[in-house]
Amino acid sequence: MPETLQNENRPSPEALLAEAHKEKRGKLKIFLGAAPGVGKTYEMLLAAHKKKKDGVDVCVGVVETHGRKETEALIAGLEVLPRKEIEYKGRMLHEMDIDAIIRRRPQLVLVDELAHTNAEGSRHPKRYQDVTELLDAGIHVYSTLNIQHIESLNDVVARITRVRIRETVPDSIFDTADDVEVIDLTPDELIQRLNEGKVYAGPQAQRALNHYFKPGNITALRELALRRTAERVDDQMRQYMRSHAISGPWAAAERLLVCINESAAAAGLVRAAKRAADRLDAEWFAVYFETPRTLHLSSAEQDRVTQTMFLAKQLGAETVTLPGGRHIAEDVMRFSHDNNITQIVVGKSARPWWFEWLHGSVVHDLVKHASGINVHVLADEREVKGKEPAHKPESEEKDESADGSFPILDWFNADPKAYFYTVVATAIATLFGRAVVAMVDLPNVSLVYLAAVLWSAARYGLGPSLFASVLSTLCYNFFFIEPVYTFTVADPSQLLALAFFCLAAGLTSTLTVRERQFAETAREQARTTAELFGFARKLSGVRKLDTLLATTAGQVATMLKADVSLLTPDTSTGALRQMAAVPANATLEDADLAAAVWCWDHAQPTGRGTDTLPGSRRLFLPLRTGQGKVGVIGVSRPAKNFLLNPAERRLLDALGDLAAIAIERIRLAKDIDQARMLAETEKLRSALLTSLSHDLRTPLALIIGSLSSLKSYGALYDDKTRDEMLNTGIEEAERLNRYVANLLDMTQLDAGALKPKREPCDLHDLVGAALRRCAKQLAQHKVKLSIPANLPMLMLDNVLMEQVLANLLDNASKYTPAGSTIEIVAAQYKFSLLVSVRDEGPGIPEGDLQKVFDKFFRARADGDRGRGGTGLGLAICRGFVEAMGGRIYARNRTEPKGAEFVIEFSPEVIAERPRTEIA
Repeated sequence: MPETLQNENRPSPEALLAEAHKEKRGKLKIFLGAAPGVGKTYEMLLAAHKKKKDGVDVCVGVVETHGRKETEALIAGLEVLPRKEIEYKGRMLHEMDIDAIIRRRPQLVLVDELAHTNAEGSRHPKRYQDVTELLDAGIHVYSTLNIQHIESLNDVVARITRVRIRETVPDSIFDTADDVEVIDLTPDELIQRLNEGKVYAGPQAQRALNHYFKPGNITALRELALRRTAERVDDQMRQYMRSHAISGPWAAAERLLVCINESAAAAGLVRAAKRAADRLDAEWFAVYFETPRTLHLSSAEQDRVTQTMFLAKQLGAETVTLPGGRHIAEDVMRFSHDNNITQIVVGKSARPWWFEWLHGSVVHDLVKHASGINVHVLADEREVKGKEPAHKPESEEKDESADGSFPILDWFNADPKAYFYTVVATAIATLFGRAVVAMVDLPNVSLVYLAAVLWSAARYGLGPSLFASVLSTLCYNFFFIEPVYTFTVADPSQLLALAFFCLAAGLTSTLTVRERQFAETAREQARTTAELFGFARKLSGVRKLDTLLATTAGQVATMLKADVSLLTPDTSTGALRQMAAVPANATLEDADLAAAVWCWDHAQPTGRGTDTLPGSRRLFLPLRTGQGKVGVIGVSRPAKNFLLNPAERRLLDALGDLAAIAIERIRLAKDIDQARMLAETEKLRSALLTSLSHDLRTPLALIIGSLSSLKSYGALYDDKTRDEMLNTGIEEAERLNRYVANLLDMTQLDAGALKPKREPCDLHDLVGAALRRCAKQLAQHKVKLSIPANLPMLMLDNVLMEQVLANLLDNASKYTPAGSTIEIVAAQYKFSLLVSVRDEGPGIPEGDLQKVFDKFFRARADGDRGRGGTGLGLAICRGFVEAMGGRIYARNRTEPKGAEFVIEFSPEVIAERPRTEIA
């Protein structure tokens, strides 16, 4: 037994870090009750008054008295901090003011009802989050909580009381509390308080008595509160032991550990451990340690380990598979100390005494060093009955103990070529030794053979290395010990040297083989870890569900060397369908499909190797995340009765978890995209309705009004009035035509149906055409042109570019005062050509410079969002410009103040031929 196990008295680093973190925070004390009305708030206020008498600065953050006079009386004498008012649906709600508490910085603050949900608009949605912030600020907190509000017990309480509690607190908040005080009342006392109206008033009290506050319900809730508190106390005890380097165990509660191996007696050990745990009313663990020997177990032995672990889980044990080192006893004791184990159950070793003398005994080491822990050594049930089978199966003829050594029968199960190469290596060592002796008088040439022994051990294993040891001893005797070329030893001292050489070679080969096996195990674990890491990275880049499922199926099939099926629910019908498989043409039989559906419905492993539908050829496991089920994975192998060993099952679980998270990520991304699309669609619909109801109805109303007036009363108007009314109708019809054209253009852009027809265009002509189209809009503005005469021709769509300029000019005319100047500027640079439309209006708010090109968005610096058109003009400009290979952006001017819209084209848009030739 290593000395480190005996002197392991260092504190746990994790526990010390947790303690250090707690010292910086405030301390949380929870007054826990089994049900409302047991007096939690009352006891909290009593404790606060005691603290105040001791000189502690105490404040009330929030206390809910619910009209109970005894509770209200206890608030007197304590400083009550004002609450924060929050308006919610026309009502003023009062919530705890975190900022006021932090500014006041009392030593202790009272926060009632830890599970309370804050009003919308508060800093945190839950009150326990407020408490966490106060604790982080170094303020101690007293709070109250009912057992039904603990998250992990929510379903249990709902089954007991038939009432589902919506407000819950994570278990981590309860577990990290520094102190928990259970406030307990008997069912009769609590019911009496209800009858006296001290809990609820009027009809509400009678309803509570008839439903929630039944004596059986109260008793069950009391037991839940006491058990949950006891669990937390037990966790705190173990944390204290780790942080103070107390090896334990402290037998505050019995904990039992059974060590599992591949022997046929392991199932009997598990059953015996279950009976012992029941007698002691103890929590128990079943642990299997994977060593290098695990890699060399037969299929029957691997299946036996899997079945034994499954049996232990069925019987209620917490099953754990851990990597084992050279000394299994040390690993067992370390696990026992970490988990406060008080009883260990192991099987009697079936190895002969001489083997245990050479390699040590796990059982003896445990008994010797398990100070404070009871070790139960159980004999094989077959030995107890005195009945040994006449013939054991081949898998049971191997050694059945649980340390890191290899069975004797496995030593020589090597490839015959290994023995041949061992002979060759020994021959080479002999020739080399003879050559060295011929040149130099070497006193001990036997060391030459150690190289051959080490090489054989490192390359081929224990059997060939032991063979090399014996062969080297014989060759050393035959070729180097007088008389040579015989196996006779003349000098007795040489005989002793020969014996020591044989022993040294054997020990050296054994140690080398052990190191080789541990290195192989480490390499295998590193390979698995690297493949898992690569798989995780691969999944992170996948965006399509089909690709992800196919990738997952291929990865699982490669790593487990198995056939794989992945099933997910159909999005339309909800029925489970096979979405990916390896091999690709694999189909599921009716029994397999039934097992997969049961696995999906119940979220439990199903099929081969389980108790549910074991007739299936495949083992099905649910793919789950914290949000729920996402699919089912099934694996199978050609072997008729295949079972995954613990390492493979752990690997499958890891792969499944990674795949489940990736599936959920893709679905969440899809849901987010759909939600964004729906929100955008709703926004566009609302904007379009607004546009239709205002921007289109206004010109229609004017047109209809003008025409109907002319029709009904035309004779009453003079010629000038009739002309004005006709002009108004024509102008509004043109305005309506522009709005409709914008809508049609936007529809073309959204549908991707816009195909620019590129041809050489003169920017002067484009600007002139746009000015003519906007002559009426620009009638009250000055227009200034700054366009060089030598600009080259541009390869653009003439119609689209004219529309862009017209929209920009129309936009400038709407948002600038009459008499102001609108300027069109063009300039050519080395890598671009810029066309700008500048105005002298109020400019654009900095936050809206990018939004102005969004559909239906209208905003200016003066806050006017209703003036102008449909809000499509600038969006159409961006769509047209980008379709022609340019870009458009907006910016503000300083001198003079105003907005500037810049169109930028790259050199590819500039025509190769000069403008004069084209003209």
